[in-house]
Amino acid sequence: MDPASPPTALAAAKVRMRELAVHYGAGLPGRDTHSLMEGLDGITLTFMPMGDRDGAYDPEHRVILINSQVRPERQRFTLAHEISHALLLGDDDLLSDLHDEYEGDRLEQVIETLCNVGAAALLMPPELLDEVLERFGPTGRALAELARRADVSATSALYALAEQTSAPVIYAVCAVTRQDDADGEGPAKGLTVRASSAAPGVKYSLSIGTPVPADHPAAVSLDTRLPLSEDSYVPFRSGRRMPAWVDAFPERQRVMVSFGLPAGRAATDVANSASPQGD
Repeated sequence: MDPASPPTALAAAKVRMRELAVHYGAGLPGRDTHSLMEGLDGITLTFMPMGDRDGAYDPEHRVILINSQVRPERQRFTLAHEISHALLLGDDDLLSDLHDEYEGDRLEQVIETLCNVGAAALLMPPELLDEVLERFGPTGRALAELARRADVSATSALYALAEQTSAPVIYAVCAVTRQDDADGEGPAKGLTVRASSAAPGVKYSLSIGTPVPADHPAAVSLDTRLPLSEDSYVPFRSGRRMPAWVDAFPERQRVMVSFGLPAGRAATDVANSASPQGD
C-alpha cells in the first residue's frame, strides 16, 4: 500500500471525527473537567505524574490518565483528546476505514491527528467559533477571545480558528524569545513566531522561530500594549515580505496576529510567488 494515502480519506475522517465530538459535546452539561466525563459510562479519570506524557486512554481497564504536573489548560485539552480516543474506538465504521487506508506509524499519526481534531471540536464547538468570527472577524482579537472563552491555549485556539476561517488569512501567536543578535555575539531578545496556521486553501504559514522586525505592527502592538490594525506585510523567515492587512492584539507577554492576504489572487499563488521554496 502506498504510504501517502489520498488526502480525501483524511479529510473525510476529520469530518466524521468532528461529528462524533460535536454530538458527544451536545449531550454534556458543560465543558469543565467533571462535565466532559459525563458521557463516558464506566470510564474513570485519574490524575498522576506521567513524566513527558500528557495523558493516555487505556480501553482495557477503561481509564483515562492525565498528567497531574502540567498546566490546567493543557490537562483540559489532553482530557478532550483522550475522550476523542474513546469516541473513535467506539465508531467501528471509522476505525475500519482508517485501517483500510493506513497502517503502522502512519496509522498512529492519523489517529493522533483525528483526536486533536476531536478535542478542538469538543472544547471549541462550531457555534462558539462562528460567534467569535461574526463578532470580531478573522483577527488577532478573535484568536485571543476564543482562547479565553474556551479556556484553551492560544495554540489550540489558533488551529481551530484557522480551520473555520473562510477568508485567506494566516494566524500567528508571537512572543519574545532569546535569539542570536545581528553580530552573532550572543543571545538577544526579539519577537518571534511561536505557532502559526492558515485558513483552508492557503498552503502557507509562518515557521516557528520566524523573527518579527521591531517596526512591524505586531512588535509595536506588543511594545505599546495597544491593539493595531493596518496595512503591512507577512515577515517570512527568508526576508521576503508579502503584502497583508495585519491585525495585532497584545495579551500578557504575547501578541495574537492575523495576516489578511491580498484578494483577487489565490492565496496559494500569492504565497508561492513570495517564497517558492517555502518559509
